[in-house]
Amino acid sequence: MATNTKRLWGEKPYYSLDYYLKETFGEKIYKLALESGCTCPNRDGTLGNRGCIFCSEGGSGEFAIQRMASVTEQIELAKERVARKIHSGRYIAYFQSYTNTYAPSEQLRPLFEAALSHPDIAVLSVGTRPDCLPKEILKLLSDCQRKKPVWVELGLQSIHAKTAQFIRRGYDLAVFEEAVRNLQALSIPVVVHVILGLPTESRQQMLESIHYLASLGIDGIKLQLLHILKGTDLASLYEASPFPLFCLDEYADLIADCIEALPPEVVIHRISGDAPKSLLIAPTWSANKRLVLNTIAKRLKERDSWQGKCYQSE
Repeated sequence: MATNTKRLWGEKPYYSLDYYLKETFGEKIYKLALESGCTCPNRDGTLGNRGCIFCSEGGSGEFAIQRMASVTEQIELAKERVARKIHSGRYIAYFQSYTNTYAPSEQLRPLFEAALSHPDIAVLSVGTRPDCLPKEILKLLSDCQRKKPVWVELGLQSIHAKTAQFIRRGYDLAVFEEAVRNLQALSIPVVVHVILGLPTESRQQMLESIHYLASLGIDGIKLQLLHILKGTDLASLYEASPFPLFCLDEYADLIADCIEALPPEVVIHRISGDAPKSLLIAPTWSANKRLVLNTIAKRLKERDSWQGKCYQSE
């Protein structure tokens, strides 16, 4: 490798969310986890009443501010949580818990608009399911996009039908594909959630999901290590008949393969994920976030093939 080179993505050998935000907004931006008050078709009886097999009682929103009288109040409380890290600047308003488009547009519009109107909010990020994006919701998101950037985060987890049935996802891959097309037609960035380590899948099948997403032109991805959490049906299965889980080295190798498979312009929002320590059953090594991130970073830097993606000539 030539000596007159520079790292393309700062300190990390991949296009991280942190780098993207600094590049786009000129400063570090923190995410504030909020609640919209929505439930989920997998919980209200429409598709089921126990949620996805891995989903906690909090709808994957344990780090969100519990819904208060207003979105503005939630934002201010969430800002207090990160006050030690940031004393001024802007934030992402992330509606995280459950399915945040699973309500009439007239109910959601004032919530989203309240977030967008807050002077410290730079981006609105909405976590949802691809089967909960009817025309009126797409119009709402498009209207919001005219005010400030809007991202939509879709929980896919896997492309494989057997896995979808196992986790009780409740929709076919074709529904996901249609949602991506509809959002892309509106120029709304799409961030896709994938779970790595589900017991129905081989390592190769996990990579097949990544290769598939690489072909769709998505804007971002969250690579989530499978966490076994207390109170979930997955935990009951694991405790009754433990199935193999990744060790840290295996997971670092897989993450490196996943990142290499993705186009370099795809923003990688997450490479492991956080689980509340009070709920985490396994894998216990995932609770040491610094160790996980350092191990993955070391593995990525060891890959010779990264030289072409991570460096450019001066």
